[in-house]
Amino acid sequence: MELRVLRYFQAVVREQNISRAAEMLHVSQPTVSRQLKDLEDELGLTLFVRGTRSIQLTNSGEYFASQVDQILSLTDKTLQNLHEEQQINGRVVIGSAEARTFLNVAQSISALQQHYPHIQASIISTNADEIRTSIKSGYFDFGVIMEPADKTDYDFIHLPGESRWGILMPGDAPLANKDHLQLSDLAQMKLILSSQQGMTALLDDWLGKSTANINVVATYNLLYNAALMVSAGVGYALCFDGIINTNQSDLKFIPFEPRLTSGASIVWRKGQRLSLAAKAFLQQLQRDLD
Repeated sequence: MELRVLRYFQAVVREQNISRAAEMLHVSQPTVSRQLKDLEDELGLTLFVRGTRSIQLTNSGEYFASQVDQILSLTDKTLQNLHEEQQINGRVVIGSAEARTFLNVAQSISALQQHYPHIQASIISTNADEIRTSIKSGYFDFGVIMEPADKTDYDFIHLPGESRWGILMPGDAPLANKDHLQLSDLAQMKLILSSQQGMTALLDDWLGKSTANINVVATYNLLYNAALMVSAGVGYALCFDGIINTNQSDLKFIPFEPRLTSGASIVWRKGQRLSLAAKAFLQQLQRDLD
């Protein structure tokens, strides 16, 4: 597969129309059509369902499109980091959990760009499972993950500060008038949990027993969508404080008592050859934390 053909495919997916994609790419429509047909023949798959006015992706096409986006993003990042001139430039990609401790990383990015204004930072909010996968593939340079976490294959730095656990619920919920919650209150809730690995083990550790009596009605990847489910009455979200701004909203965050907190670490793959931009970020972060 040639990168040029993948960019043709990406443009057609974006425009949902071969003619518009060809115009954007400054090539002829027959050229794009022929390249897409050759690509399907090479893969042995049908990627598109062609209609009269637009084209739609098949299931295989949807998966292939997501992989192409990552391939081309990694290609662009690699080329950008290779073309470093006298001053360090390039792109640093950081996957991060949603937590207040990310502020440390954000402050280091700000300080870094004062010294190296041509370094770009790309921040992708996601969970620990996706962070591990994307670091291994080389798509992410670094990841911010919440503790406890298995860091066997990674170098890491603990970030200062902690995030407090609690429940995000509607402001008119029966428990919303409390200042804090007990773990025993979980038994009477419809819970919305993070989908990342380790949540069940964390609950077992907190409760000191099986979570069989916990009623989990939904899971989430990012808390913003979980907050919308809470507003819609799906259930209550187990989450960190400070991620969703509950001021002037119909939601309320209530922490647990005794306090339950988690720290965070920034990780990168052991033995990974970092670009000059990534090295500069890491050095800046270490200076700031010291």
